[in-house]
Amino acid sequence: MKAADRLQRLHEAIAGCQLCPLATTRTVAVPGEGPVGAPVMLIGEGPGEQEDLAGKPFIGRAGTILDDMLTIAGLSRWQVFITSLVKCRPPGNRDPKGSEIQACSGYLDRQIELIAPGLIVTLGRFAMARWFPDQRISRIHGRPARCDSRMVFPTFHPGAVLHQPKTRSLLEEDFRNLAASLSSLPSGRDRAEKAENGTL
Repeated sequence: MKAADRLQRLHEAIAGCQLCPLATTRTVAVPGEGPVGAPVMLIGEGPGEQEDLAGKPFIGRAGTILDDMLTIAGLSRWQVFITSLVKCRPPGNRDPKGSEIQACSGYLDRQIELIAPGLIVTLGRFAMARWFPDQRISRIHGRPARCDSRMVFPTFHPGAVLHQPKTRSLLEEDFRNLAASLSSLPSGRDRAEKAENGTL
């Protein structure tokens, strides 16, 4: 079975997931979207209100900011894979609990395996903590590091700009740095072909 088909089956499983209490409060699950073989995978914290209604990641105000940042990095949504630590909206957009993140961790592991990104971008401190548990985002943002055989690029969550406008300049700088990091990655077409063939 091709990687794209396996990813589709995984997302169908996520849509029906009952592993944590968020399943009882969500409208729909939000597995994520993007192509197999995407060179960049962006991981946020969890769906918000708009995402919960539409089943798509980052489509609210934070999503508009993310689109601006992707443009700075020379990327567009169709080139990257976007998902989050938890696939269902925490009530009231509260922070995800550790137990909820753990319940979803197997899904994220499988997505990373199937997408096989050359670079993972963590958006916000919760996603950052998966790879950098003892760090502060203010200290390491915009600096890629190799973790578990993959390059991980921590930066701020786009939603932070809505509450702290000064964060925007830092986020823009990070995504300019991200553009420089992309030059060493294989092309999206090459990665997609390798992912489908199971050679990534």
